[in-house]
Amino acid sequence: MAIKIGILGYGNLAKGVELSIRQNPDMELVVVFTRRDPSTVKTLTEGVTVASVSDAESFKDKIDVLVICGGSATDLPTQTPAFASMFNVIDSFDTHAKIPEHFANVDKAAASSNHTALISAGWDPGMFSLNRLYGSCILPEGQDYTFWGKGVSQGHSDAIRRIPGVKNGKQYTIPVDAALEAVRSGSNPELTTRQKHTRECFVVAEEGADLALIEKTIKEMPNYFADYDTTVHFISEEEFVRDHSRINHGGFVFRTGKTGVNGENKHVIEYSLKLDSNPEFTGSVLTAYARAIYRLSQKGDFGCKTVFDVAPALLSPLSGEELRAHML
Repeated sequence: MAIKIGILGYGNLAKGVELSIRQNPDMELVVVFTRRDPSTVKTLTEGVTVASVSDAESFKDKIDVLVICGGSATDLPTQTPAFASMFNVIDSFDTHAKIPEHFANVDKAAASSNHTALISAGWDPGMFSLNRLYGSCILPEGQDYTFWGKGVSQGHSDAIRRIPGVKNGKQYTIPVDAALEAVRSGSNPELTTRQKHTRECFVVAEEGADLALIEKTIKEMPNYFADYDTTVHFISEEEFVRDHSRINHGGFVFRTGKTGVNGENKHVIEYSLKLDSNPEFTGSVLTAYARAIYRLSQKGDFGCKTVFDVAPALLSPLSGEELRAHML
């Protein structure tokens, strides 16, 4: 019997989850909940119910896992705990500094209502988190390095678009090649923020806008661009649509370490991602972990989890026997 999935929200990430469900025969998308008028939302999958968020409670016995696809800034801190009291849930909460607080809130709601939840599934946090953990366990005398990009930072792109005079904009985070090679060499470099990444911005300005002021505002923006070497390109709207419509991303996780009596042997672990579609890949991670959440709930293992708490076999539709025969 297929695992019945519900999706909350219907933006880029939710559509990525929907596409992933179509690749997993043991799963079925049953309902999409939206804050919009349900009659205006057309799903990619035939026969899927579109319902108002306010009607979600009436689906309590009709879905096995709810995938929550809101934003980390304002949506998930309230949505995930609220819906964990009604459903098994999973989200992609990615505000690293607030993960402990979010975990506690979701754990309380899920545990008290006999549901299973998982937060912060994706590639960072998520796949990158697992690789940082594995690396630090295997090479305890070592150092972690994480690089993001080349790829689109949606938060930074949004910050550009909020500047007066900007009609549209996109920002790419780019690892510095020299820093990557220094890490790969096993030399354990001490790297500043500026030495690890650069930022490249492509801006469509409104007619008559002060380009020099826009560029200055971007480059001096605290918490976003001030600590980085930033390049700003002004382009036409046609060029923007042609060359900058995709949401690609990726990055690298390294663990460098040493073993031996005197630490004479150096080791470098490298994990990398190159993604044509950030939301579709993140949606694929959420779908795999939704399967694990369903299985944990069936065993009565309630409360909140992270990727650290889930055995890899629970992600796979294959049996233990099949995994041992073909993957081990």
